[in-house]
Amino acid sequence: MAEKACALPKRDRKGIEEVTLHPEKSPVDYQEAMGQAKEVAAGRFEDWMLVSWYDRDRDVESPAHATECAGDCAKTGYIDYALSHGATLKVDVEDGRFVFFFTPVEW
Repeated sequence: MAEKACALPKRDRKGIEEVTLHPEKSPVDYQEAMGQAKEVAAGRFEDWMLVSWYDRDRDVESPAHATECAGDCAKTGYIDYALSHGATLKVDVEDGRFVFFFTPVEW
């Protein structure tokens, strides 16, 4: 398992706001971290959608199997998916422990 989540490639950072959270009380699990990330998204967008995420504790990404490699490789599929589906906000909780990508929704 990687020590940190994969960083956005420099070429793909344009248009992506990156927010890093280091909460005083570490999130117990993915659900708690997601709640913190949603608060950030709600503060930036009137309406928003979670596009993709990574949970290093469980080594799980969404969408599932977005990274097309087997074994011990870096999970990057969730990043590629987010960038190709309009994400404009990346919320990183505890240096890659949990990473969430959001996009604004316009009605």
